[in-house]
Amino acid sequence: MKSETSVAAAVAREWPPLIRSSSIEVFEMMLNVRLEPSTQAPIPIPECTALVGLTGSLMGSLSLRCGAAAATEMAALMLNLPAERATRYGPDAVGEIANMIAGNFKNRIDNLSDRCLLSTPTVVVGMDYRCRALNEMERQELWFRFENQPLQVALEVQI
Repeated sequence: MKSETSVAAAVAREWPPLIRSSSIEVFEMMLNVRLEPSTQAPIPIPECTALVGLTGSLMGSLSLRCGAAAATEMAALMLNLPAERATRYGPDAVGEIANMIAGNFKNRIDNLSDRCLLSTPTVVVGMDYRCRALNEMERQELWFRFENQPLQVALEVQI
């Protein structure tokens, strides 16, 4: 594995384009929607967060955060359901999309695919929560517009 300095540098410089392209590719493949990169300010009150743990040669997590309406729209597109019937599947859809982005991302890094495992997604629903790592982490956040709603994909890796 790389030194702490090179991991932090990769997170800051090399990996954001990989996270961006992984996110865009997964949304196009699974939802047939073009995810638009954005400079959006943080979601005022995130209502759904999916966390996928990374372990092995790369330790950390990838998260996908969005509002309830975006989660419902993801489920509706994935399952070809009307929004009113897709609401209950929103958290599951967010978890599955986060898992696919994490897998796509790790497969883009040379020699990492076989040496990094993903956890089952954990999805937190609600409006009064914080997620934080217990170890020193390097964080990279990317913002997108999905169906005209803000969406965040973040990577945190242990350095």
